[in-house]
Amino acid sequence: MAKQLKRSPNVVIAGVCGGIADYLDVDPTVIRIAWAILSLITGVVLGVVAYLVCCLIMPK
Repeated sequence: MAKQLKRSPNVVIAGVCGGIADYLDVDPTVIRIAWAILSLITGVVLGVVAYLVCCLIMPK
């Protein structure tokens, strides 16, 4: 069965980082830290907007 990118029940805010971690077979904490660092580097607004877009397009 092919992997499917979807939000995870491993939720801190909306399950986006947990879903990405499940898809990549990585610890969710690593994805959350990477997302936070990239958001700070590229601008917090861009990170928040990207998170909201992922939240809207990723199925539960």
